[in-house]
Amino acid sequence: MIKANFVTADEAAASIEDGSTVATIGMTLVSASESNLKAIERRFLETGHPRGITLLHSCGQSDRERGIQHFAHEGLVKRIIGSHWGLQPRWMDMIASNQVEAYCLPQGQIAQLYRSMACGLPGKMSKVGLGTFIDPRIEGGKMNDRTRELEDITEIIEIDGEEYMFYRAVPIDTVLIRGTACDEMGNLTTTEEAMKLEVFNAVLAAKRFGGQVIAQVKHVVKNGTINPKDVTVPGVFIDKVVVCDDPETDHRQTHSFYFDASYCGQMVVPENAIEPAPFNERKFIARRGVMEMYPGCVVNLGTGIPNDMVGRVAQEEGISSEVMITVESGIYGGVQMGGVDFGIGQNLVAMVSHPEQFDYYDGAGVDVTYMGLGELDGEGNVNSTKMGPRCTGAGGFIDITQNAKKVVFLGTFTARGAKYRFEEGKLIIEQEGQIKKMVKKVAQLSFNGPQSRASDQQVLIVTERAVFELVPEGVKLIEIAPGIDLKTQVLDMMDFEPIIAEDLKLMDPCLLETDGPAGLIKFL
Repeated sequence: MIKANFVTADEAAASIEDGSTVATIGMTLVSASESNLKAIERRFLETGHPRGITLLHSCGQSDRERGIQHFAHEGLVKRIIGSHWGLQPRWMDMIASNQVEAYCLPQGQIAQLYRSMACGLPGKMSKVGLGTFIDPRIEGGKMNDRTRELEDITEIIEIDGEEYMFYRAVPIDTVLIRGTACDEMGNLTTTEEAMKLEVFNAVLAAKRFGGQVIAQVKHVVKNGTINPKDVTVPGVFIDKVVVCDDPETDHRQTHSFYFDASYCGQMVVPENAIEPAPFNERKFIARRGVMEMYPGCVVNLGTGIPNDMVGRVAQEEGISSEVMITVESGIYGGVQMGGVDFGIGQNLVAMVSHPEQFDYYDGAGVDVTYMGLGELDGEGNVNSTKMGPRCTGAGGFIDITQNAKKVVFLGTFTARGAKYRFEEGKLIIEQEGQIKKMVKKVAQLSFNGPQSRASDQQVLIVTERAVFELVPEGVKLIEIAPGIDLKTQVLDMMDFEPIIAEDLKLMDPCLLETDGPAGLIKFL
């Protein structure tokens, strides 16, 4: 009988060679192989090995402390290829200080690249990334000076007169995955994980290149216990299994709790158990954004105000049942958790794999996406990926915004230190933020305004004091909040001149309702 190879985390770590390529699967802290990540870090700190590895990851995999933060040591990783580091301060510091070669690629493209590699292709082609900082004619996804002079890992190809990005294969030597349980043969389930992710695709990608698969599990069960339909990875593809010896610490369902059955679809909680968000400028912005939904639309929520607030506002307003809210992790419906637990939700109606979710986002395109706002310039370009030397990375931002039918950027008008008060149906700005977001030229091209305008894509930029729309001529100011002075609090705070709508409107007064729902259902 085929038997699983059970090893300790330290034994698994010892099998990783210097200079090899290691792929890790997870999102935030969901499905992070914490036992194995810690063992690899411990071995490096004690022996200096493995060193010079390439780290490949499709999405952000940390909660600011754990996850792939364990790999953030100079010398351990020579090159990082990933999509997002917003919850990984040590990685952002290492990238900014040129301690590592750093390439940023769109999250969906990496998740799908595993599938392309698995079936023997040299890479994958896509329109995603064209005209952004991922494009090799712009920055090539190179995130610091150390990387700038190195080779491109993407290229532009032409088929039937059309340009495409080509994302080259990254041969994998080791992939680290996590599951809930495996049987004595190593057949692995992910039934208690809060996301499906791209586990099996990455496993087969590693196998294509002769790489090894190291799995972390909570439980081992007898052969025949697991329903074959529940097997995510057949044991024949897993080389080493590490049974977590401290699940409370190293096999948490997500950052905030060890396990909650409602986040993996094994339980449904009463709707009144989900508390409405308190009223503040973030909820005000989200309410205005929710007005862009319509009955039957499929919605995507990005990080920040979108995921933290939009779903909760829709739930409070009784709109959730009229639309379908999704997140790039592959979840549908329910109420989304935010912050360091981005990508999970309660009372979901469906959960699909990571690559499949991006098949939809990259192909048909979601009806309405809500994304965070870093900077906006007069061409309609948006930067939400790099502020100064610190880069958060793209995550799924580029995949989703380039193909969505409607894009709604949500963010405060200024950053760092702004203070607001709402009274008597007006917005009062008590203190301006120190950083302007409306700039002459964005620091990084995350979203290409001219490209979007030429495609007739609907794009709105919603802030607490003003709403803008992209039009063929540029950026048009279409609404301001009650209590806001147009000249001193909007136009004088911008480094470019917007087009001002002849029928400039006040935002609907209902958005300023501080107690209970605003009555947004009437806008659907």
